[in-house]
Amino acid sequence: MKYFDTHRELLEKAKQAIKDRGYWTPYPEHPKAYAENAAEEGNLAFGKHLNLPYEELGVESENWIGEEVSPYWQTGLGISYPALTTDSLIANAHAASVWGEMSADDRAGILIESLKRVESRYFEIAYATMHTTGQSFMMAFQASGPHANDRALEAVALGHEELTRFPAELDWVKPMGKFDLQIHKDYKAIPRGTGLVIGCSTFPTWNTVPGMYASLITGNPVIVKPHPKSILPIAIVIAELRIVLREANVDPNVIQLAVDTLSAPVTKELAEHDDIKLIDYTGGSAFGDYIETLDKITFTEKSGVNCVILDSMKDIKPVVQNIAFASSLYSGQMCTAPQNVFVPANGIDTEEGHMSFEEVASAISAAVKGLVEHPKMGAGTLGSIQNDATLKRINSGGDFGGEVALDVLEVTNPEFEHARIASPKVIVTDEQNTDAYANECFGPIIFVVKTADRSRNLELVAELARTKGAITCSAYCSDEQFSKRIINTMNHAFTPVSLNFSGAAFVNQHAAFSDFHVTGGNPAGNATFTNPEYIVKRFVWVGNRYFG
Repeated sequence: MKYFDTHRELLEKAKQAIKDRGYWTPYPEHPKAYAENAAEEGNLAFGKHLNLPYEELGVESENWIGEEVSPYWQTGLGISYPALTTDSLIANAHAASVWGEMSADDRAGILIESLKRVESRYFEIAYATMHTTGQSFMMAFQASGPHANDRALEAVALGHEELTRFPAELDWVKPMGKFDLQIHKDYKAIPRGTGLVIGCSTFPTWNTVPGMYASLITGNPVIVKPHPKSILPIAIVIAELRIVLREANVDPNVIQLAVDTLSAPVTKELAEHDDIKLIDYTGGSAFGDYIETLDKITFTEKSGVNCVILDSMKDIKPVVQNIAFASSLYSGQMCTAPQNVFVPANGIDTEEGHMSFEEVASAISAAVKGLVEHPKMGAGTLGSIQNDATLKRINSGGDFGGEVALDVLEVTNPEFEHARIASPKVIVTDEQNTDAYANECFGPIIFVVKTADRSRNLELVAELARTKGAITCSAYCSDEQFSKRIINTMNHAFTPVSLNFSGAAFVNQHAAFSDFHVTGGNPAGNATFTNPEYIVKRFVWVGNRYFG
């Protein structure tokens, strides 16, 4: 197929990047790498969707629904989407099952071509992401555009590698003395069946496309069920893929969009359907735990409690600035954002002298305040709060059982006067206050937790990772031996460590082709973006033998 020949070189580069684990991307992450008028055109394209039915999917339906609200405007987008019944979606997926009989080459070519088409709509998708999630423009552009494409391509490349690992057929010859036993054999990768991808409200493409493209490259039709408040960004991606499928004379129902409303959800109905064999899920732990109990193959990313260990360092200033930014970025609504900062009761050592616990807590609060009140960084870093419940929890949570060292500050966005904004609340507490800090408090909150000593710091963080889950762990330690102990302890709690990050290195950032996102080894999730297991569980190898 022409698409595979067009993208063969890119596919091979992606495969090599997965093996090398170095920095590589075919999709530049900075808006300036694209046409000068691309941002303006993207904004106009986004605007043309407002208050209209979204018809790009080419789907006919008697029922059109939509309830997206811009966290910046505080008004509805007015976009409606075709709502099909579960039975119709399943029937369509069955009719498109010929997708699984196509070669891995042909599927890869179509999927990579769809990413090329998506690249031409990065700016449109960025504005769609801004006004459904509350991300700032820069984050929305990067996360829903090039970074999402990176993760999708990574899944395609690793999928193609696994599907072509063994020969398609061969003549097997076993010497038997006076004669040879000859058997012809072939090997087929049989798709598991229809996949369901359940999206989240905060990262509607970045968290959705890995599972979506992993199931597609392995031959499985996919139904994507986004959060009802964040549909448009992934709808655009799906529309482009359906266009490419039609051009390739393939049933576009290989990929379908399923929509619902908060008052009439369909996720459970879909997830429990007998014909759904694979489920990818991103979201809270309560629903994620339910997904994992189903008799399906599941790939989950759930909530966790991400922590920072403060032990010793050269200079406190770049450390607290780094923590402040990592916790404030998108108002703490990232699954990788740090929530708890553990500090020994007797303080920490720096090359500039010893600092008491109180001084450390004060430095963290001051760094957050400085960032939030910075005219060029505050509103742009915080973005907007996606969900009213997040804002209510922060505003009504009081002192969370501790002392409020820094309350929510008043922040205004000069571009969006009605934006729903909340700066991080800093709570100083001690290790006994587990009812507060030992659970994920989604959104802008930082707990500075006083512990007995450095060993207790590590013990608590590792225990939280084992029992509540953790996607990240950040540690600051200038003691080489204790640094090794931190890494070893946390790694055995199946949690990666980011050591001594400062400057432009932030614990939130996970790079495709290099960083594994979620280990799958603790309660924060059972799968990893993107390792071989993320691929091979989506199909079954079957070998046939022919004699004579």
